[in-house]
Amino acid sequence: MKILVCMKQVPQKDAPLKLNDSGTWIREDVSYEVNEPDAYALEEALRQREKHKGEVVVITSGPARAQQVLREALAKGADRAIHLEDDKFVGLDAFNTAKAIAAAIKDEQFDLIFTGLQSDDYGYAQTGVILAELLGWPHATIIMQIEKSESGIRVKRELEAGYFQFVDMPTPAVLTIQSGINKLRYATLIGIKQAKNKPLRKVSLAEVQSALGENLQKIEKLYIPQKTKKTEHIEGSPGEIAKKLVDKLRNELRVL
Repeated sequence: MKILVCMKQVPQKDAPLKLNDSGTWIREDVSYEVNEPDAYALEEALRQREKHKGEVVVITSGPARAQQVLREALAKGADRAIHLEDDKFVGLDAFNTAKAIAAAIKDEQFDLIFTGLQSDDYGYAQTGVILAELLGWPHATIIMQIEKSESGIRVKRELEAGYFQFVDMPTPAVLTIQSGINKLRYATLIGIKQAKNKPLRKVSLAEVQSALGENLQKIEKLYIPQKTKKTEHIEGSPGEIAKKLVDKLRNELRVL
């Protein structure tokens, strides 16, 4: 079983946000980490390989710093990596990111492609679904369990209100993995040493440029919440206080 895992480097959750000069994204001088949902996708791919043998390939897009995501995945047990390396990959929307990945793997023959359910920065939850459509493959989202079957795979999807759905799917297929599907492993010292010698193919923007188009989504402006404190004391009888409070909620705060 040959599995591709799409991974992303995102700002650390507790990193203080610093906006760039244009206010359209954050500055580069913040701390980064592996997108948590993608870590669960990698773990599930490694477990599937341990059950059924095969190969796990990891892919990411972004500047040189994003290679750390791939190195960590290789240290945990992935077999090889693909890096779409260029600063401009950061500015692509989900549609063009999926196009770039599809172009980079056009000569590969994968049985499954895993992505995390969504990224911790944008949170669009679109890249995996769009990638499936571009490839013409079936896809399923919010996956909690994967079992190999004679006709392909059987997956367990998480629905609302505590319900689940079981779906039989052919392969190749694209699955977006739900966080918490498994328990994440740590990279071993041996794994870290072996990662240095594992193949890592770099793909430039020029190699996939012909597949890309104009972004269909873009961020116009980011704002950091301003910390302000304002306390107002309302005086009067209970009836007067209630009337004044309702008036403020309706006309000033507009929550009623």
